[in-house]
Formats: sequence, structure tokens, C-alpha cells
Amino acid sequence: MQVRPSTKVIKLGYVLCLLLALAIAVYLKSIGPEDVRLWWLLIVPGFLMLVVVTRHIKRRLMKLEILGDRVRLESGFFSKSTRTEEAVKLQDVRVDQTLGQRMIGVGDLSFETAGGSSRIVMRSIDRPQFVADHILELAKSQRLRPDASGSASHGTP
Repeated sequence: MQVRPSTKVIKLGYVLCLLLALAIAVYLKSIGPEDVRLWWLLIVPGFLMLVVVTRHIKRRLMKLEILGDRVRLESGFFSKSTRTEEAVKLQDVRVDQTLGQRMIGVGDLSFETAGGSSRIVMRSIDRPQFVADHILELAKSQRLRPDASGSASHGTP
């Protein structure tokens, strides 16, 4: 399973930038050619579009992979950071949602690992509770799986 940050807010940003540019262009066209110097106002939606594109690229370069017995968080473009944790060590899986996030069906997923020094956080993902439940089930199944010596790790000799 692969999880990436949601692009719902990014898409809204694109739409708002285009609407702002269109509104400015229509206004400037309606006031006539005497105020040609006001066309520089289109720089504002252009700058906002640049901010949205930057955030979009940043979000696309982050992913959480749930593989067999591991959870891997990758981020970065020029310099890549990868953090891999064993599912059996996962603890305190948490979903946080603001009112706005709840309205659009996204949320922040975070978890700690046994012996880990910091939380792993994935912001604004779609269906965060489903992903959290999936991670918890994976961790539970890994705790119950027999280890290499043939005995179960939950205490049976």
C-alpha cells in the first residue's frame, strides 16, 4: 500500500489562482485601454500559482509505503530522506483532523516506534483512519507471527 498527501487543497489552489487571473483580466479589459499600466496586476495570481505548484511538487515527492513487515517514509527530490521502521515496533498510531480537514475527508497521520526518538508524521492524507487501521492491523499481525525459531512471539514456548 502506498499513501501520498492529498491534492484536494492543491487543486482548489489552482482553481482559485485561475479564477483570480480571469477576474483581473476581465476587469482590466472592461475599463478600457487607458489603463494599460494596470496589467502588471496579473503578477499576483502568477506568484500565487508558483506557490501552489511548489507545494504540489513537494507533496508529490513524499510517500508512505506499507510493505509486508515494514513502513517506509520517503521524502525529498535532490536529497532524499528515507525512514524505514519495522511494523512490529509501531506504537501510538494517531489521526488528527481539523474541522476543515474533516469536511474534505483528509487528516494527519502520525505514529511513534518503540525506541524511536521522534514521531513520523504524514500530513493531509486521504482516508487517514483507514490507513491508521491498516497499519495497526499490520503491526498486530507481525506481533502474532511466529519468529524464526518456530515459537510465536506472544509468549508460547
